[in-house]
Amino acid sequence: MASRSLGGLSGSRGGGGGGGGKKSLSARNAAVERRNLITVCRFSVKTLIDRSCFETIDDSSPEFNNFAAILEQILTHRLKEISQSCRWLAHLQIPLQGQVTWFGYESPRSFWDYIRVACRKVSQNCICSIENMENVSSSRAKGRAWIRVALMEKHLSEYISTALRDFKTTRRFYEDGAIVLGEEANMLAGMLLGLNAIDFSFCLKGEGLDGNFPAVIDYTPYLKFTQSSDSISSDEEELRTLGSSGSESSTPENVGPPFIMDENSWFNKCKRVKQKYQLTLEQKGYLEELLRLRENQLSESVSQNKILLQRIEDSDLAHKLEKEQLEYIIVELQDQLKSYQSLDQLSAEVSLSQSSLDPGQSQEGDGKQDTLNSISEGKEDTPSLLGLCGSLTSVASYKSLTSLKSNDYLASPTTEMTSPGLTPS
Repeated sequence: MASRSLGGLSGSRGGGGGGGGKKSLSARNAAVERRNLITVCRFSVKTLIDRSCFETIDDSSPEFNNFAAILEQILTHRLKEISQSCRWLAHLQIPLQGQVTWFGYESPRSFWDYIRVACRKVSQNCICSIENMENVSSSRAKGRAWIRVALMEKHLSEYISTALRDFKTTRRFYEDGAIVLGEEANMLAGMLLGLNAIDFSFCLKGEGLDGNFPAVIDYTPYLKFTQSSDSISSDEEELRTLGSSGSESSTPENVGPPFIMDENSWFNKCKRVKQKYQLTLEQKGYLEELLRLRENQLSESVSQNKILLQRIEDSDLAHKLEKEQLEYIIVELQDQLKSYQSLDQLSAEVSLSQSSLDPGQSQEGDGKQDTLNSISEGKEDTPSLLGLCGSLTSVASYKSLTSLKSNDYLASPTTEMTSPGLTPS
């Protein structure tokens, strides 16, 4: 009886502590699950960035498929389910994805229902375009199409940040303990920011958008086991002990396999390093050749720029000389115009003086008039006028004008006025 009572007491104590143990175990499992998803997401982002340096990321890339599966698992973590038999769901004002019937929803909720509500505040968002896609019908397929479009637009981090800032909507769609409600959400938005440097190329009509199959994460690329030095030494001692117990004359072949495996691993690492070095060396040669080509192009551009500047200076000098020539021609024309005006005044005075003289002196006046006419006719045949008949900008006309001495061809008004024939009687 005592043993039974002690057993029952211990059982009751164990049962009482079992409830607390289950709660702590569930909390530990939830924390581990969140930490695993965030860590794997960080690794997948790094592998995507590394892979984008060598090839274009598209639907066939295993790194992208794994990243899409991880992000889908994060956004689906502890997402509230929809009851299939609640008739009053049809009267709720909450915008939900899926067809509402009298018996409830025909399809379960996915993260797309949360994204399309929480991300409508993003400027120039792609929510409406994805809603109107003809080949995408299910909610899960639309969510996968949204991931691809947001990556091509380089706005995935902005979408996630905007959705997380809408805490009221996030609480309405997710249960307690979800990643998007914890401290890991800020880390998620920060690590997705590095994907804006990648140029993605996706086809929105491929098999990756099929919403009938759930996303599965491949953890093998991110798993790495590193054996400590203490563990290696203990394994060696154990192998020596086993070898010595089997035969006193133990040979090094007994401890051969571990070293062979270690040698193979070092050989593989050396091979990978050599491949990376060879690739880096090829990239270095390509970049040096590209730099040399750009330097040659730059030197040619500098020489052409100098030639163009010299041509501009020569054209400016030629324009200045031409301007000076035109100014000199204009001054010469103005002087000749003034001389023609003085001749017109002189002829008018001569005509007035002839009308005032007697008939006996008319013949002498006619002689003077003939003299003036001959002077004017001789003036018209001057080389300056003949030179001006050509282009005013020509150098030949300029030279003819510089050699012109107008005083040799113009009659002096003073001489004509002081002649004896023009003095009044």
